[in-house]
Amino acid sequence: MVRPLPPGYRLLAAFSLAHAGVVIGYLPFLSLLLPLKVDELAGDARIGWLTVAVVLGAGMASGANIFFGWLSDRHYARGGGRRGWIAGGLIALTVSYAGIALAAQPATLIVAVLAFQLAVNAVLAPMMAIMADEIPDDQRGLAGGLLAIGPPAAGAVSALLVADPHWNDAARFALIVGLTLATVVPLLAIRRPPVPAAPVMRDAAPAHRLWVASLSRLLVQLAGGALSLYLLYYFQSIVGAVPPATLAARVGTLLTISYILPLPVAVFAGRLSDQAARRTPFLFGAAIAATLGLLAMATLTHPIGAAIGFLVYSVAAAVFLALHQAFAVRLLPDPRHRGRDLGIINLSNTVPSLLGPLLTWALATPGDFTPLLLVLAALTLAGGVLILPLRRGKRR
Repeated sequence: MVRPLPPGYRLLAAFSLAHAGVVIGYLPFLSLLLPLKVDELAGDARIGWLTVAVVLGAGMASGANIFFGWLSDRHYARGGGRRGWIAGGLIALTVSYAGIALAAQPATLIVAVLAFQLAVNAVLAPMMAIMADEIPDDQRGLAGGLLAIGPPAAGAVSALLVADPHWNDAARFALIVGLTLATVVPLLAIRRPPVPAAPVMRDAAPAHRLWVASLSRLLVQLAGGALSLYLLYYFQSIVGAVPPATLAARVGTLLTISYILPLPVAVFAGRLSDQAARRTPFLFGAAIAATLGLLAMATLTHPIGAAIGFLVYSVAAAVFLALHQAFAVRLLPDPRHRGRDLGIINLSNTVPSLLGPLLTWALATPGDFTPLLLVLAALTLAGGVLILPLRRGKRR
């Protein structure tokens, strides 16, 4: 007979599944279905309209995450919970997908995308605060590692969405919504008593520590913000005369591997950091490895070596980001504002999607990505160094 999971691990499983469901709710759409929809509606003007959708959407996501985190904080402080906000966000997400499917003009689509970003963050902001509210510190490293489930799960859904060319938008969006609901709803039914708030650090102002940690995460994510859009162009700069379709298929395979490979590494590193009760060495080590991967991409001219460098960066960055979530939860300066403060940290997820393309435009050319990669490597290393002064200090 299979024994049920202990209550704490049931919450951990539900939280990890729900987070993967939210990633499924937004990643296939933003990376695949939105460009297809824009192409359908805008034709030759697709690049401009897609840029508008991405930039405005990132701005909406940044503000909405802080706003809904703050709203859930107020409700939580009055004795309510955060799960009602998650449920409301799921309803809004369903409605926003209907609006996207019905959009017949680029401008209408932009409005629907903004509503979509609002709804996604109405789910995500209170959900991440639950990690601080109910998951104990000695399980947060594992919880952070399990967040790496999201990208490969979303990648599998993306592949499924384009497997049948006869699927229309309504069918694809319905599948995304159904999977998101099925994975997030269990979290609404599983809850644990609040965990005691971590004592405040003596050695630095808590708000200052939070901002430094957020800047560290932002610097490490800048490379991802650039490479996620321009990886195909990077490999075109080093492989020579390879048919575009062939190269695109190879890069697609590499991306799939880069989604899957970090999962076991992040879970293992997260569990080790729980047992060690220290996350700073793991974070710094991951930043060093990510830097080495970018340096390999900058200096190696053989495609296999460059691909290995990209995989090293992808795994290391995923480990850094997963453990950083657990690390940052402990730095929250005030338990009454966990949702709002996690929304501030979330800026380090959205801002790189704006700055990464700008850095690429300024530093890269179709034939040479070396200056860009060297700058990204330096910024990634700086992100790791910023973590070091934030190691656990004396408490009061």
